[in-house]
Amino acid sequence: MNQKNDISALVDCLIAADSYLGDHRDALTRRIAHIQAMRKRITEGRVDLLDLASGHEHFGLHRTANGWSFREWAPHATAVYLVGDFSEWREDPAYALTRLETGGGQWEIRLPPERLHHGDLFRLRIHWPGGVGDRIPAYARRVVQDPQTLIFNAQVWAPSSPYRWRHAEFTRPDRPPLIYEVHVGMAQEAETIGTWGEFTERVLPRIVLAGYTTIQLMAVQEHPYYGSFGYHVSSFFAASSRFGTPEDLMALIDVAHGQGIAVIMDLVHSHSVSNTVEGLGQFDGTEYQYFHEGSRGHHHAWDSRCFDYGKPEVVHFLLSNCRYWLDAFHVDGFRFDGITSMLYTHHGLERAFTGYGDYFNDAVDEDALAYLALANEVIHRLRPDAITVAEDISGMPGLALPVAAGGVGFDYRFAMGVPDYWIRLTKDIPDEHWPMGHLWHELTNRRQEEKTISYTESHDQALVGDKTLIFRMADAALYGHMSRDDPDLGVDRAMALHKMIRLITLATAGNGYLNFMGNEFGHPEWIDFPREGNQWSCRYARRQWSLVDDPGLKYHLLARFDQRMIALCRQADLLSAPDLSLLWDHDGDKVLAFLRGGWIFVFNFHPQHSFTDYGIPAPDIAYRMVLDTDARPFGGHGRLAPDQVHHTLPDPSNPWGTRLSLYLPSRTGIVLAPRACGQGQGNRI
Repeated sequence: MNQKNDISALVDCLIAADSYLGDHRDALTRRIAHIQAMRKRITEGRVDLLDLASGHEHFGLHRTANGWSFREWAPHATAVYLVGDFSEWREDPAYALTRLETGGGQWEIRLPPERLHHGDLFRLRIHWPGGVGDRIPAYARRVVQDPQTLIFNAQVWAPSSPYRWRHAEFTRPDRPPLIYEVHVGMAQEAETIGTWGEFTERVLPRIVLAGYTTIQLMAVQEHPYYGSFGYHVSSFFAASSRFGTPEDLMALIDVAHGQGIAVIMDLVHSHSVSNTVEGLGQFDGTEYQYFHEGSRGHHHAWDSRCFDYGKPEVVHFLLSNCRYWLDAFHVDGFRFDGITSMLYTHHGLERAFTGYGDYFNDAVDEDALAYLALANEVIHRLRPDAITVAEDISGMPGLALPVAAGGVGFDYRFAMGVPDYWIRLTKDIPDEHWPMGHLWHELTNRRQEEKTISYTESHDQALVGDKTLIFRMADAALYGHMSRDDPDLGVDRAMALHKMIRLITLATAGNGYLNFMGNEFGHPEWIDFPREGNQWSCRYARRQWSLVDDPGLKYHLLARFDQRMIALCRQADLLSAPDLSLLWDHDGDKVLAFLRGGWIFVFNFHPQHSFTDYGIPAPDIAYRMVLDTDARPFGGHGRLAPDQVHHTLPDPSNPWGTRLSLYLPSRTGIVLAPRACGQGQGNRI
């Protein structure tokens, strides 16, 4: 089959999966051809893509058998020097780089071993027509900030013995991910910046106990402003030194692997910090080396720079960045941040994305789309077990389809409409008016051919200026009524809905589930990083684990419920079961019931009404109640007998021919397992 026919076959597959794409055949054909053309262009048809993605082994500082080598790409530069401790920060001819005759603007220097030492601080001093400036190397693997002057410098990092991996052969388990999203800096309780080591010792065991299978690390790549949450990256190849050494991060990942937990990281390729010395802005004196020229190169909403994904050198840089984290740190995949901003020249700002025309027009950056496809190809060829997750609010079709099937290659996409819907319900709609049919639609509205990860709230909903679900529902009562012996109607409502919302979101999730650290137990207050406006305080950039550790507080009970919920999900392999089907929804009663993997989930969201002998259509087998959100061990009222067995009754009025007759307390969710699966473990931890 020739290339033209091959592309046509891929487009046919896409349209077969989604007939609405039929009107955009020409655009789909062009995009797939563009991916193939970019691959050929950057590899020149003679270099394997994985080899091309090894630029981090060519550029930057490396210790060699004969000393040191350093290379940098700076096409507009007229002279480049290494300056640092070793040169008294002066331009020493002994540290001048030579421009290579071939290489499109590459500079190189080779030094004997005694010229540089582990721990030396350094920068590049780059000259260009009409100017000169200090720059941290683009491929710097270690960047540190002076605590007094707050100045950033690259650092020679060549410890005498490299980190020795104990679990180098770890393979991510082939199962739907249960993701625990974390920020290491704010993972400790003390009002300070936490470290990789503290996280490994104190927080990782909590994640293991909670039952999550995957850690998603935020803020790994170096960023000059701590309060950016790690999303204004300056040094793409450097693990943030504010949390410790590279070896400390390696140890964190290694220990997690030893516990059977995969580790993925946020990868920020959607934009770059605007800084010039610390970042890539005007690196060689031009604004267009890595970024688009003019207004297109500036993300005005984020105050950052936008990569030019049509430039082979930029694609090479970013592909190498993908491979570097897999090679050097053994991460098990990536959450690609800000995909929407990459995909559209308008960055998705103030766009509703209400129709397919929004995905096929001149505003789509097809270079960015092609880069993402090549990035996924590199990642999955290098690590077939690795996962990639797209954070996209637009709903662009094909993101989570394999490149070989005409897609962009992500394994999963976030169901970002779900947390937004929970905010609308809890913020704007009284409990008694929650629409069950619309709720079901929002929870299950996804592209069936693409895998999705659902969540009730991530770090986004916890940031200052917003509110977590528990804070939105309980508000100030969290400060004074969270003792187990302190009844409060507001807290009671918040806890009941907190459990129900999490359970129904997990049970209806497409192929994965995410939780931000601490939200599982209703962590109070918001996240506010040190900044001038709060006198550089870490008071709200931490996690108060003592709250969940205190058995006398209701936080402890919420955490106990989450642990049981996750355990049941794993026991049933729930997220691998595709047969999600609605059994019953009644808007007036606020009752919703559905079947998945043979398990039945029933929710009564009504704020006041409990129902006796409530009929739910169901297959004709016996069921055991294995989870009850109203159970006393989870802070409920204990209105249901634990471990009760339910038998179906004849009912010719529904397609199953049988029904369950249930007592449904108000604001309660229950899980019924086929009796052989129940094992009499309902509500137990």
